Amino acid sequence: MGVLKPTAISWLSILLLSISVTVISQLDSVQEAFLQCLLDNSHPSHPISSAIFTPQNSSYSSVLQSYIRNLRFNETTTPKPFLILTSLHQSHIQAAVVCGKKHDLQMKIRSGGHDYEGLSYVSTVPFFVLDMFNLRAVDIDMATESAWVQSGAILGEVYYRIAEKSKTHGFPAGVCPTVGVGGHFSGGGYGNMMRKYGLSVDNIIDAQLVDVNGRLHDRKSMGEDLFWAIRGGGGASFGVILAYKIKLVRVPEVVTVFSVQKTLEENATEIVYKWQHVAPNFPEDLFVRLILDVVNSSSSTGGKTIRASFLSLFLGDSKRLLSIMNDSFPELGLSKSDCIETSWIQSVLYWTNFSVDTSAEVLLNRTPQTLKFLKRKSDYVKEPIPKDGLEWLWKRMIELGTPWLIFNPYGGRMAEISASETPFPHRAGNLWKIQYVTNWNEAGAEAADHYINLTRKLHGYMTGFVSKNPREAFLNYIDIDLGVNHNGKASYWEGRVYGIKYFKSNFNRLVQIKTNVDPGNFFRHEQGIPTLSY
Repeated sequence: MGVLKPTAISWLSILLLSISVTVISQLDSVQEAFLQCLLDNSHPSHPISSAIFTPQNSSYSSVLQSYIRNLRFNETTTPKPFLILTSLHQSHIQAAVVCGKKHDLQMKIRSGGHDYEGLSYVSTVPFFVLDMFNLRAVDIDMATESAWVQSGAILGEVYYRIAEKSKTHGFPAGVCPTVGVGGHFSGGGYGNMMRKYGLSVDNIIDAQLVDVNGRLHDRKSMGEDLFWAIRGGGGASFGVILAYKIKLVRVPEVVTVFSVQKTLEENATEIVYKWQHVAPNFPEDLFVRLILDVVNSSSSTGGKTIRASFLSLFLGDSKRLLSIMNDSFPELGLSKSDCIETSWIQSVLYWTNFSVDTSAEVLLNRTPQTLKFLKRKSDYVKEPIPKDGLEWLWKRMIELGTPWLIFNPYGGRMAEISASETPFPHRAGNLWKIQYVTNWNEAGAEAADHYINLTRKLHGYMTGFVSKNPREAFLNYIDIDLGVNHNGKASYWEGRVYGIKYFKSNFNRLVQIKTNVDPGNFFRHEQGIPTLSY
């Protein structure tokens, strides 16, 4: 290969600079046209200008960062939106969709910001964020035992507003109160009442959605196919969900919670082995989560050990709970002193690591107690892990050190609902779901690569113990390791790679619905539902 002469290099530099300036100029002109389009489509009684934030605005950074819940995506190198629209009215959503589609711009929709991979506020192409946090009304109707909940509400606000009206009603959703309703509900939504009442999506009876043409729909006008898709298929692939109507569930005035820890030195292997067989078969009022992590051993030899933590919600009093546990799970050694009787709303606080006598108003705090760098993955288990498998797993976990596991038992109502009732397919036949949890405090790519690799290794070690063909995964625990959609000509096939794991046989129906309602794939992201290729 010849060597470029100095004059050739200078001309090449000028040419590249000229191209870059032209591209940037074109990009800026598109963004300016988009901004003008928003202003032109602003409803006179609900002006949009106060909801628009660009990098030139002094509040831009605080608005962007206020709902970033994974510090991996709050680095200086993280791509930033050219505009954030903090919708104050449904007309702002409609304007965002109409103008975004007109100018072929990437739109990311953010509710609470707990998206594990930051897909609701990060992109590798120029993009804007439609932020829903201002739209967070929770309207309870006790006469019909239902509520309309806007997508920008957090779960804590939903629980608090229900408890304001009734001591004997609740809703089956997540245990983290700062999670946003929009993403949680549309991806399935589960919590510690799922064995009694199923998922959040199993208790949604209506919705309001803005479609790709900017039209507002309810369940009747959107049709049953689209209503099916947005209850577990991920709403951001089909439209902008403004609100969900939920069916409240009955809870007793007194519930019981407990948390019991056992290490390997305290017979944890035998206790975990037994948990596998009883937790999915307990009465549906009882949910016992198992958390496995690595801690310092208290033995004289020192070193590391595995701690098994059993965290429970029982929809009843401690007397009945102890009867069930002594009969089915005496190995845990649960005693009356371990049990705390409280109200359902206070049990929510207990599960969030607050004392049960903390004021419920803390649930209205939209900021998490701590923010960390993190990575999550998921799996489903169909058969109990043998004891020698558990002992092998303990060794691998101790070697890795940081990642831990959360086992969430299925059975009960979860086994009774058809796998095709909603897009969420993980029903009968699943004993429990695994969440892989890795948190760290060091910034930078090197630290992230290290801890993400540890998580992937643990996920790899679990291969022989989890579902196969496909190796199933949970959409709310979104995991970019499962595949990326570049939204080009190969979109369907790229989408199928992760789509089959999240949705199994429901994937094809989701694709068909997506093709019907958004054939141009305006509502797209890196793990969205693709359209059919023709």
